[in-house]
Amino acid sequence: MDAKQKTLKTEISLTGKGLHSGINVQITFKPAPANHGFKFIRTDLAGAPEIRALAENVVDTSRGTTLEENGNKVATIEHVLAAFVGLEIDNVLIEINGPEAPIMGGSSNKFVKAIKEAGIEELDADRNFLKIKEKIVFSDEENGVDMIIYPDDHLSINVLIDYNSKVLGNQYAILDHMADFEKDISMCRTFVFFHELEYLASKGLIKGGDIDNAIVIMDRVVRQKEVDRIADLFNKPHIKVNSEGVLNNVDLHFPNEPARHKLLDIIGDLALIGQPIIGKIVATRPGHHANTELAKKVRREIGELASKKHVPEYDPTKEPVYTIEGVKKLLPHRYPFLLVDKIISLDKNSVVGIKNITVNESFFQGHFPTEHVMPGVLMIEAMAQVGGILILSRVNDPENYSTYFLRIDKVKFKQKVVPGDTLVFKLEQTSPTKRGIMNMFGQGFVGDKLVVEGELIAQVAKNKE
Repeated sequence: MDAKQKTLKTEISLTGKGLHSGINVQITFKPAPANHGFKFIRTDLAGAPEIRALAENVVDTSRGTTLEENGNKVATIEHVLAAFVGLEIDNVLIEINGPEAPIMGGSSNKFVKAIKEAGIEELDADRNFLKIKEKIVFSDEENGVDMIIYPDDHLSINVLIDYNSKVLGNQYAILDHMADFEKDISMCRTFVFFHELEYLASKGLIKGGDIDNAIVIMDRVVRQKEVDRIADLFNKPHIKVNSEGVLNNVDLHFPNEPARHKLLDIIGDLALIGQPIIGKIVATRPGHHANTELAKKVRREIGELASKKHVPEYDPTKEPVYTIEGVKKLLPHRYPFLLVDKIISLDKNSVVGIKNITVNESFFQGHFPTEHVMPGVLMIEAMAQVGGILILSRVNDPENYSTYFLRIDKVKFKQKVVPGDTLVFKLEQTSPTKRGIMNMFGQGFVGDKLVVEGELIAQVAKNKE
């Protein structure tokens, strides 16, 4: 899609209280450059720490979405993010001087109005859309929850909620184009059942709850005395209730406002994917946990796709840079510890090497006799030997030098390597060489599957006489 990234023209601030904390906070939206995304800054904490709005930073989804990064948290962020996504804004710095975003009427509408007042500015960078190419599913069978994203040519969202309540019944909500977010979704308020109020209060939640920022559903007949008791519990004025329905005695914006609010939450929580998506979302009984789990799953898919983009091309018919004889001239290793068969690519910053795995490898005698699996430490050793060739190819007399590990970091094993596999290692230098020390990032692939990765630091040193 041909569209540019957007941010704010100028900064703008709002004040209000947090739904659960009850703390009065100020939140300020500031313009941000292209590819910045959404980031929160806790200005009330030492050093004004940054908390990125990404799914892997979600730590709590009970009655709202809470992010945490490096021990710093910010809560109830979904309505803020939904406002930006709904207005198709990509980059904002969000400063907040408290632990929780203000509830501001229980929807995104006041945030939308503030954003429009600040103005929206187009940036000189294309929007980085994620086009869904295969169905992605998160299911919780026990609770009847299904979140599915299907391939489509634009973003649309369908929501079904069912709380086994004769007041709400089954409700549907649909957003077929994000351009309709402001008028159809943004003003739809959060809701809670009357019978939940006392429990939530006992857990230290909804301290900032009010009939002005939440719809309270009366799904059974309750005596006026009980209604007054709960009002006193929250230090709120008494309200006369004559029947089942909405406690607030206010008009709903739409007959299906609760379902539309769940759709709003989906938009805010899926902002944590980190880029706008193109696909059809179908959600049954969604909630913050399911929304954010789906966002995490999509981000894992993004990571796997990114890895596949970097899979080295291996054509066995092409002449290698170094055959095994060339490898032996560079590396001092010999049987049974020479774990590189050939080098197929080499430039000033990267190298690609091959290790063919056969059942005749000596280590398979004991690892394991009934299920042959290449030891992870030897995968790292093979990767390091390929990296050693990147280092030693730069010296005039490599036979007089050796490479030594100084450090191995952030190693991850993704999949078993077994006889018959061909391991393709790619190593890239990540910083300039200083005093013979080289930093490298290495990956090992079998086909298009990433099987191992890690950061290596090695030093090249001249052999003693």
